[in-house]
Amino acid sequence: MSETEAWDLIHAERARLADLLTTLEPEQWAHATLCTEWTVEQVVAHLTAAANTGRWAWIRSIIRAGFDPAKHNARLLERRLGDSPEQTLAKFHNSIPLTIAPTKDFPAFLGEVIVHGQDIARPLELDLVPGDKGTIHVARYFASKDFAVNSKTLVKGLKLSAVDADFESGSGPEVTGRVLDLVLAMAGRPEALTDLTGSGVSELRRRMN
Repeated sequence: MSETEAWDLIHAERARLADLLTTLEPEQWAHATLCTEWTVEQVVAHLTAAANTGRWAWIRSIIRAGFDPAKHNARLLERRLGDSPEQTLAKFHNSIPLTIAPTKDFPAFLGEVIVHGQDIARPLELDLVPGDKGTIHVARYFASKDFAVNSKTLVKGLKLSAVDADFESGSGPEVTGRVLDLVLAMAGRPEALTDLTGSGVSELRRRMN
């Protein structure tokens, strides 16, 4: 995947999520997400922060946070919250076309938008279907590298097989399902396990606990 293609996919997923967010009622912005410590509005602010944080800003922030990722993320998130959901959405919308990232791990940043989109949509019982091409890129990246999430370590010794896409990885007890659910599982979301099948699912669940 070229850098240009990566940014096209990231921008498309940001826009897709923004379209969903415009349909939310005020009370839905305070709803819990699959990121149990964050509301919908906080997840959106986190994505805005990610879209605006380059390499040196990221380094300064993590140092000031004492190398505590949770504190680092919370501080960046707080800066991107608006005084209302409408303002928070406007800040996210303005970030859609940006091409800022702290590293060249573009599939990871694409994965962040896709996974956090599901973190928002699924608890609200709303449909948000990311593009097939981007989701497959993220699945392959997550299976091959630990970055923002320990995805490679989490599925080590398991065979992942998508039923709806050209994606297969690893060997061992099988975990089978839609590629999006496999991505969410690799991102550590136990909620995705209910939609996966195979002898490896119980082991994956154990590793998440």
